[in-house]
Amino acid sequence: MASTQAQRYDVIIIGAGLSGMYQLHLLRQLGLSVRVVDAASDVGGVWYWNRYPGCRVDSESFTYGYSFSDDIVDGWDWSEMYASQPENHRYLRYCADKLDVRKDITFNARVTRMTFDEDAHAWTLAFADGSALSATFVIAATGPLSAPQWPGVEGVGSFAGETYHTATWPRDETTSDPAPVRFDGKRIGIIGTGASGVQTIQELAKSTAEVYVFQRTPNWCMPLGNKPLTPAEQKDIHARPTVSSTSRRWRRRPPSARRCSKSSTGARASACGSAITATC
Repeated sequence: MASTQAQRYDVIIIGAGLSGMYQLHLLRQLGLSVRVVDAASDVGGVWYWNRYPGCRVDSESFTYGYSFSDDIVDGWDWSEMYASQPENHRYLRYCADKLDVRKDITFNARVTRMTFDEDAHAWTLAFADGSALSATFVIAATGPLSAPQWPGVEGVGSFAGETYHTATWPRDETTSDPAPVRFDGKRIGIIGTGASGVQTIQELAKSTAEVYVFQRTPNWCMPLGNKPLTPAEQKDIHARPTVSSTSRRWRRRPPSARRCSKSSTGARASACGSAITATC
């Protein structure tokens, strides 16, 4: 991407997650020149970065999908009521292929600075590798929680054990899948009980020796009621109308999704959040 002069586009979108890919799809239909940039090595946004143990959606899986495309909806079967991170990431890669958006995305491109030229009426984006791009419009599809935050606790930087952040969990660079991190028999301290903390605690408590949870404010949770989706339920989802260019009708929630399951496989947090995991 490096060049001596910044290449000019109508629109630059920062972020290749759900919103970024959809914006690219719509703006291309308007005939605009568009470029998406993302610091990650693949599409997915939050579902690329968040790959900690127990990570999954806390809304019904099918509500997380692109309901504007009959082709996408009909070509994908969700395996669970609340899909896990690996399945969500596979789904978004599937959508990227269906919409053919990768050709207009530059990966491993971290924006370090944005400046606006009043005379040229253009934004210039500088990247960590020294390159630059310019555009008339810039759309930040980065989400509200894209910057990992470490707690301002004295001594956190000198802790001698292992430390992990749910937003930057280790991954296999060749597959983008979560890298195995072993916690068997270890003592773990988890800071934070937002959605990420609640999900991580439940998963790590299965194999660790001790888990200590540190929270500032108690969170409200309810049973998740997750379960595999049966072939009949998947068929029901496919049978519903979509918000397509022809029908313009919202896909309705299938009856199976409106009923609460009595078999609880975990807790559901009321809001998104991050967790810090330290082991020794």
